[in-house]
Parts: sequence; structure tokens; C-alpha cells
Amino acid sequence: MMKKLGRRAGQPSPPIVRIRRPLALDERPDIAGNLGFIGIHLFCFAVLVTGWSAVAVTVALLTYVIRAFGLTAGYHRYFAHRGFKTGRVFQFILAFIGATAAQKGPLWWAAHHRHHHRFADTEHDIHSPGVRGFLWAHVGWVLAPKNEPTKYQSIPDFAKYPELVMLNRWHYVAPASLVVALLALGQVLAVYAPWLGTGPLQLTVWGFGISTVCLYHATFFVNSLAHVSGSRRFMTRDDSRNNPLISLLTLGEGWHNNHHRYPSSERQGFYWWEFDMTHYILRMLSWFGLVWDLRAPPPEIYAEAKAGASTEPASNREAA
Repeated sequence: MMKKLGRRAGQPSPPIVRIRRPLALDERPDIAGNLGFIGIHLFCFAVLVTGWSAVAVTVALLTYVIRAFGLTAGYHRYFAHRGFKTGRVFQFILAFIGATAAQKGPLWWAAHHRHHHRFADTEHDIHSPGVRGFLWAHVGWVLAPKNEPTKYQSIPDFAKYPELVMLNRWHYVAPASLVVALLALGQVLAVYAPWLGTGPLQLTVWGFGISTVCLYHATFFVNSLAHVSGSRRFMTRDDSRNNPLISLLTLGEGWHNNHHRYPSSERQGFYWWEFDMTHYILRMLSWFGLVWDLRAPPPEIYAEAKAGASTEPASNREAA
């Protein structure tokens, strides 16, 4: 039987340890191994040549929202936390949409996130701003060779699907296919609708480059800023915060303190006034039978919130 990482239920959480030590060799940014990530950022400067158009900005917004949903609903709430159920085909569709965001494969992403929940804001957390600093939590950990391998032992429930393993291994095919599609669409619009003032390069700069970089850092803010700035409804054994601005940018992921209190909930905005676009879309998809069994916080969580913030049981991290 596979040994489970983390603490056993009922064991107290270790204190948060603030480490200020030099980076180990496998924690230093691997520039050569992340040329794609760096190149996408540099590619955005091509906007100085291509300019902008209404259609290019619209496409950028669409690719941002669609891929953000692939990350929030697919990579995070489904693969990392199993917050709802779906079929094998739609499972792959969610994984592929998420992969077009160029944040590596679904199994890599979800496995690292499960590890984060088991050790949130302790010395074993891979991206805690309180332990290793804001910049490390925001982007440094992504560039570290130490975090390059997929922790398949942390996600055996989805590693059994060969199509997901294949997508995880060849994850760059998804964003590459988006680039090809945008180039083709831009060429079609340039030839058949020249009055729109766009073309293949402009559409790709906005629809892939700028959209991807904005989505990168919106997602990264959940790991960094949402552990530093915001309110705390629950006194969880970590530094998680509820941040409305991050929720707007990430379709609902900014209710991070809610999420750390009850990670397996599909909805992260626990109340109607907490904007959670991912939850709204999943609810609509459930009407058509594409997803089902959307998990919600149990009544005792709401009672706890009403009574006042309390300390998270140690067993809750085991359920993450």
C-alpha cells in the first residue's frame, strides 16, 4: 500500500518555520530549462509592433477566461481535490483546456497542489511566502529543477488513466495547438475581414502571449498574495486569506481561506456575495449532466463561520 504523505489524522500541525537560507542547487532558477516560460513573457513585447484591435483584445479575454476555467475547475477543483464528478471524456476535455494555459500537465499541477495542502505554510510547503519569501512563492518554485518532476505517488487516482499520463508528459502540445489555431484564425480574418484590423501575429500576441502571462500571474497570486493579503474567516493552521480581487482575476479562487478550511468543496465562495464564476459555470454544466455531485461545505462549516473563526482540525489537511 502506498504510504501517505503528511501527518496522520489527529496529530498536531507543526509550527510554521520561517526559513531564510541560501537556495539549494536544485532550488535555483533553471533558466535554460524554462526558456519557454521566459520566452512567452518576452513575446508580449511584440505588441509594440503589432498594436492592438478590438477583436484581438476580445480574443485575449476569451482565451483568458476559458483557460482560467480549465485551471480552476479542471486542474484545481477536480484533479487536485475531486470537488465534483464527471465522465472520462469530459475529464480529458477539462485537462486539455487547462493544459492550453501552459502551466504544465494536469497531473503535475494537481500533485504539487495536493502536496501544498498537506504541508501548507510549513518548511515542507513548496510555495509558502511566509517560509521562503514572496518571490519564491509567486514564481521561484516554478523555475526550480527540484519541482520539475511529477509527483505521481501523490495522484494515483488519476495517474491510472493513460490519456492523462500522455497529456501530462506531452503537455506543451496543448498550448502549441492554441498558437496554431490563433495564427490560422488571424490569417483568415486578415484575408476575409481586413476591416477588423487584425492578423495572425497580432491575434497570437494578444490571444496567447498577453493572455497567458496575465493568467500565469493571476494564478501565481493565489500561492503568494492570497497567503499574505486579505481576511481570515477561519483560523486555519496556515496563512491563507480571502481576497476578493484575486477572486475576480481567477474566477473564484481568491476565497483561499475558505478553501483551506474545506478543500474538497467544489464552491470556494461559501456565500452568495462571494463571487465564484467557476462555481456558477459548473452549476450550469450540471444541468446538462456533464458534471455531477458537486461537493459543498457541510452545515458545521457554516456554523463554525457564524460562531466565529476557529482553529482547523489537523485531520482536515488529511482530507485535502
